Amino acid sequence: MNKRALMTWFAVGHLANDWPIAALWLIAPAAGHSMGLSPVEVGLLFTLFNLGGALAYIPAGRMADHVSNRGGLLVVTFWWVAIGYGLAALAPGFWSLAVLLAVAGMGNAAWHPIATGVLTRDNKDGRAKALGIHAIGGSFAEVLAPLSVGFLLSVVDWRGALAISVVPTILCGLCFLWVARSVPAIEARKANRDDLKGLIRAWRTGRGLRIVAMICLYNMALVALLSMIPLYLATVHDLKPASIGIIFAALLITGALAQPWVGAMSDRAGRSPVLVVGNGIAALFVALLAVNPPFWFVIPAMAIGVASLDAIRAAMLASAVDHSERSEGTILGLAFVLMDGVGALGAVLAGMAAGVSWQVMFALAAVFALTASILSAGSVGENAH
Repeated sequence: MNKRALMTWFAVGHLANDWPIAALWLIAPAAGHSMGLSPVEVGLLFTLFNLGGALAYIPAGRMADHVSNRGGLLVVTFWWVAIGYGLAALAPGFWSLAVLLAVAGMGNAAWHPIATGVLTRDNKDGRAKALGIHAIGGSFAEVLAPLSVGFLLSVVDWRGALAISVVPTILCGLCFLWVARSVPAIEARKANRDDLKGLIRAWRTGRGLRIVAMICLYNMALVALLSMIPLYLATVHDLKPASIGIIFAALLITGALAQPWVGAMSDRAGRSPVLVVGNGIAALFVALLAVNPPFWFVIPAMAIGVASLDAIRAAMLASAVDHSERSEGTILGLAFVLMDGVGALGAVLAGMAAGVSWQVMFALAAVFALTASILSAGSVGENAH
């Protein structure tokens, strides 16, 4: 199988692995309503799910760097996700559901550093482009899975919807029994403490710490916008859920489709200019939203702001790998922890800011993006090949 075909399969695998996770945006509230859970308990389901994923990123990345049969590791993630969510559909109460969702989330999280580790190791001259193609699958899952679940919940309960949502994962898991044979094997080697110490030393440098801060602030800006935009459109502009869903889907898809192109640009021209411009454009248009513009300007400004951030995600991940030029899986595991763990604080801070005013919320997101842009200029070296 050639590289292009393998990258396409990785994008499909990403979509299938993320499908039941993306479905939870609708299934978890439905489960909460059915089980009589409070809003706090529903929020805790998401928190524990994300915590489970965060615990798996770095160990999975370490395995990707040291286990020869990386294709076999990818196959395991599909069945881990399918079995985990299948059992969660049978959970009798809150805590059993929370634990099973967290365990299933670990399987999904494990896919990401393993798959992206393979892509960055085997496409050294086109890392960001390969990561961008991979990202398209996850972005389509984020849009299509909730839409499908919306229809499913009209004919089955949340347990049936969750069970049906693992079907794409199972089908792709079967396909990957064949695809895995084409994943290049690496020399198996023991993970040792000296390797880990060397990575820690690389990231404790001034440049390493600036990249860490850049990744965190970048994702805080993106998460702040994605978590607050639906509420903003509903409360300020009185849009209906269907309209908000269409707008939200359009925001995500635009940036996702641009990721391979923007990633390829950063492979040629270097990470720094792409990250500076992407974060800078987002900061500008989000800042314009903070001055309470007319509605005809709001949607285009949101589209440009969100798409600019989403489009540079692959280049952002590639910049982390470029910094060390080794242990790709471990580095990407760390990057995902920073993005999905520390970066998720953007939602909390944005919610607090929105409690003051929507202008303050957009201003905060703009500051996050602007600071990431400034750090991009100082922390990311030229990496054109």
